[in-house]
Amino acid sequence: MTAGALIIGRFGKDLADKDLTGKTARNSVATGRSHPETVPMTNPDATPPRVRLDHALESLALTFRGMTARADEVQCTCHWGDEDELALLKVPDLELDPDLLRRTWTALDWNDHGAVLRRILPQFARSLVGGTTARWINTAEAGRSFALGDWQRWPVPQRTAVEEFLHAWWAHSLADPAPAIPVHDLLVLCVEASATLTPWLTVWEAVGHDTADRHREEAAAHWAYDLMRDELPWYTWHDDEDALRTELAAWFTHHAPPPTAQPQSLVPHQATFALPMATLTTWPMKRTVGAARSGTPRGTTR
Repeated sequence: MTAGALIIGRFGKDLADKDLTGKTARNSVATGRSHPETVPMTNPDATPPRVRLDHALESLALTFRGMTARADEVQCTCHWGDEDELALLKVPDLELDPDLLRRTWTALDWNDHGAVLRRILPQFARSLVGGTTARWINTAEAGRSFALGDWQRWPVPQRTAVEEFLHAWWAHSLADPAPAIPVHDLLVLCVEASATLTPWLTVWEAVGHDTADRHREEAAAHWAYDLMRDELPWYTWHDDEDALRTELAAWFTHHAPPPTAQPQSLVPHQATFALPMATLTTWPMKRTVGAARSGTPRGTTR
């Protein structure tokens, strides 16, 4: 029995009333990019989560104050924006309008992506945490923007500030009953940004309160269909998709909270869980790619 099948047995109760999908939309980006050795992650801080997050945001603002895109940076004026907008990225600390900010962090073809990311990072981080991008953001894309910036190779003060921001945001979201970005979507961002799953799951496991457990149940239900098929529930920028999937499935199997009594409405689904994988691949079920909260319109089929 696969790890995915074990997860279905434990979390089938949640699937009756939830979407059986949850895969983050893929962009037409070539994979095969090798990632650098990851920066060691810190242990959860004893500081109250909101205070820690505020401090992390302040640290980003101080660390990246005065940063600009390179003077010779270029961008497509037909598809990205005009020369005046590009010029704004070469002026330090100037607030960008939300649409320009979005076009900047989603663009893949900067000559120096790291310099561009450093320029926008304080405002980008605030917009992520504040939820101003939550209705349309694709968290895999946001995490990929961090990865493209190669932040783990930046000078120590800069990469430490980024690392602490991600961890502070993660700790705060685990404790928040209604985070601006659902915890399972934020996990995708953190994994894509850091090229590792382990430290985020370690923190999640160590958090001992009901809110984190509810987030864990929601994540298991949201990703159950993909994990049952032995698939990673999002399209990763990194090469180690199989390792990520295996680790995620094993973690949910061993560390998720025990299920409560299963509702009668689950009965039609239980027969499906027992089907062999070869049958499930032809099961007449329309799969949607991504949930509306992770930035992909519902109804987009693979």
